[in-house]
Amino acid sequence: MIPIKSKYEIEQMKAAGKIVGEVLEMLKEKIIPGISTKELDKLAESYIIRNGALPSFKGVPGYSGAIDFPASVCASVNDQVIHGIPDDTILNEGDIISIDVGACYNGYHGDAARTYEVGECSEKASRLITFTKESFFKGLEMVRPGNRVIDVSGAIQDYIESAGYTLVREFTGHGIGHELHEEPEVPNYRTKFRGPRLQNGMAIAIEPMVIDGERYIYVDSDNKWTVYTEDGSLAAHYENTVIVNDDEPIITTLICN
Repeated sequence: MIPIKSKYEIEQMKAAGKIVGEVLEMLKEKIIPGISTKELDKLAESYIIRNGALPSFKGVPGYSGAIDFPASVCASVNDQVIHGIPDDTILNEGDIISIDVGACYNGYHGDAARTYEVGECSEKASRLITFTKESFFKGLEMVRPGNRVIDVSGAIQDYIESAGYTLVREFTGHGIGHELHEEPEVPNYRTKFRGPRLQNGMAIAIEPMVIDGERYIYVDSDNKWTVYTEDGSLAAHYENTVIVNDDEPIITTLICN
């Protein structure tokens, strides 16, 4: 069953989302050559806790034998698509890094991701980041009561594939609220199922995961979390928490566009 959020719940989600958005804006200024992904994680965790929330990701149960997630952000560099575990990896000029952040405030979650350039990047990398972000907003245009999830999915797929990129199919967006992951699934591509109709008060995390190469991926055999592109291509990720609204969708995690 897909939870419909009350006015109270939406206010809590706005507060959680604001913290997430602020974390991402803060980290954007810290992402420079020479910093480690572990340092970025510490900065994020400190900010979340200082603002009265808890990191949503820390301690998320592992799957397929993985340990519980040990950090407050996912930090995925270059050919890492999602679920990069922060460590002593140092960012270098020309890298790209996707930061995925979750915060839980008064029992409600916000979840968002951005992909950033480290120093000066190639035109190819910059283009990938731009199109990934823009595909989110193409999907957002379809977030209206009465539309279906597949309308959001199809808009993202059409935009990304017309630009010559591919989409990850093994991972999707999701419902969000009192739980970090709720119904419904929100794929970034059309499936044979049309998905549920969107209703006022539904909350979803829309998150295109885009590859500049073949769409195939694999999961790190050691940590069983980090997802890589199979052919070593660059990958980008962009996500926001969105609440379906009669007037226009509410993006809880967007501080500035």
